[in-house]
Amino acid sequence: MWEWTAVDQAAAMRSGEVSAVELVRAHLDRIAEVNPRLNAVTQLLAEQAVAQAGELDRRRAAGEDVGPLAGVPFTVKESIAVRGVPTTHGALRLKDFVAVADAPPVARLRAAGAIPVGHSNMPTLTLAGMHTRSELFGDTLNPWDAGVTPGGSSGGDGVAVATGMAALGLGNDSGGSVRIPASFCGVTALKPTYGRFAADHRLRPEDEPPLGSQLFVVDGPLARTVADLRASFEVLAGTSPRDPRAVPVPLRGEPVPHRVAVVADPGGRGVHPTVRAAVERAAGALSDAGYEVVEVPDVPVLDEALSAYGHLLMTEFTPAWPVVRTLLGEGGHRYIEMSMAKARPVDLGGYLRLTGVVLAVKRAWAEFLDRYPLLLGPVFTEPPVEPGVESRDTAGHELVGNAMRLCTATSFAGLPAVAVPTGLADGLPTGVQLIGRAYREDVCLDAAAAVEQRLGVLTPVRTPAGS
Repeated sequence: MWEWTAVDQAAAMRSGEVSAVELVRAHLDRIAEVNPRLNAVTQLLAEQAVAQAGELDRRRAAGEDVGPLAGVPFTVKESIAVRGVPTTHGALRLKDFVAVADAPPVARLRAAGAIPVGHSNMPTLTLAGMHTRSELFGDTLNPWDAGVTPGGSSGGDGVAVATGMAALGLGNDSGGSVRIPASFCGVTALKPTYGRFAADHRLRPEDEPPLGSQLFVVDGPLARTVADLRASFEVLAGTSPRDPRAVPVPLRGEPVPHRVAVVADPGGRGVHPTVRAAVERAAGALSDAGYEVVEVPDVPVLDEALSAYGHLLMTEFTPAWPVVRTLLGEGGHRYIEMSMAKARPVDLGGYLRLTGVVLAVKRAWAEFLDRYPLLLGPVFTEPPVEPGVESRDTAGHELVGNAMRLCTATSFAGLPAVAVPTGLADGLPTGVQLIGRAYREDVCLDAAAAVEQRLGVLTPVRTPAGS
């Protein structure tokens, strides 16, 4: 049952073909089989999951509506709260930081019948790098090849979903953190528009995030198929009194032209041949599906977006850095300190100017997407890299920062994007992302489904490498 899609799992549970308890136990058995090697699931919620599943089975037997994702097991990144469980962020000093309530997206998934089976690994505080290595739980391995990173920061969810430990993963993304693990692990992921999903990333009620963290960090699902991703999107979208940023926008908008702009090498900084080939395969699939595919010279204001993103966030990190640095464990400070050296904090006047750049970048992208409702481009302009290369030295830091540039720029612009696999190269997954207009996740998902239909589904990985 762990091989089934989330949509099929829920349908089987609602029809009575299987019970929610059977679904959960199948996934708990799969976790026991492969997680000791891969280290994706950090805190197993077996007892709670079986209890929730039993309650769902009782409700179904009583004729109640058990929800569109009834019985579907999902993992939750260590930075997203699950009630009664520590939200550790992978940091030793937060190991007993028990959540008093579910974060809004966890609550929404539960209300739809989905069942959290475990927390999932991430880089410590999401600040220790792109590779999923935490002070508290150690390294997570890529199931295709342990010699390359599974990506991050939602790497635990990427691995769990790719190997059938969960049908869905719940991560977050402020510059590629669901899209990169999806690409490296061979699954799909949705980075929603800013304001599409309700979220709550506070450590404590009084710890409101600064502007950059408010604008750029969004929670998003990972899945093995686009249909599962769409089902998650439909459940997660909507408002919550806990997050006044979330807006009641319809799940589908008006029809738009089937026109796709293609940029394989954003900014002309270089792209690996296997990544370019992945973009070309996806473009061919979309053309076959009836889309007008147009190669364009470049994406809007890339350099401006990347510069402003770095300076704004590093300026916000600076006041708290002496304390935060102590939470990161051995070597965990290297990635952010290299980032600070590259994009130095600015003064108040500089910071105010950067807040204006946010609007200018959003406007430039809106004008671009008014002509081309979709952009097809790479998630990462290099193949999967070795674990921790971004924190090793300045050359590695530069390589990774440069490779994720389209993710960073589109997070800065607050746009939706869907990462979808395109096949294998040298035994490793390849993938692309489809970026759309604000609140047009439906357009991104439709195009991703067309790519998936023609290029196939890569996962679940039945026998992880090295197992």
